[in-house]
Amino acid sequence: MRVVVQRAKNAKVTVAGETVGEIKHGYMLLVGITHDDTEADAEYVADKIVNLRVFDDESGKMNLSLLDVEGEILSVSQFTLYGDCRKGRRPNFMGAARPDHAVTLYNYFNKILSEKNVRVETGAFGEMMDVSFTNDGPVTLIVESKEKTQAHR
Repeated sequence: MRVVVQRAKNAKVTVAGETVGEIKHGYMLLVGITHDDTEADAEYVADKIVNLRVFDDESGKMNLSLLDVEGEILSVSQFTLYGDCRKGRRPNFMGAARPDHAVTLYNYFNKILSEKNVRVETGAFGEMMDVSFTNDGPVTLIVESKEKTQAHR
């Protein structure tokens, strides 16, 4: 599982001109799922994300988590995070999970985030979406599931 985490002052996703998800302050997440991702991957990544200390404390140091600042999450599915651009000029998306597996795990991931006392808004899985947000900092990180991260070392 691969998630791009962007600290956001605000974020919104629309489908066909209609807002389907919107937050004021917190994280804009782009969520990619691959074939062998499991619920354990989703749980690990969700826990890591809500506890990352990347919000400023009273001294201006990145020392507070999303939970500490009572931030929100806008979670958007993003199969293109598993696009392989190493060969040719057209990305290969074979690394992305099939839609039936991806939507199940994406929904589970968002459920786990919600259970951590975080307000979670989402995009519309499988739809063409317009995503807009203000990156705060800018702060952008990539969080991958534990199993995948260790495999790449």
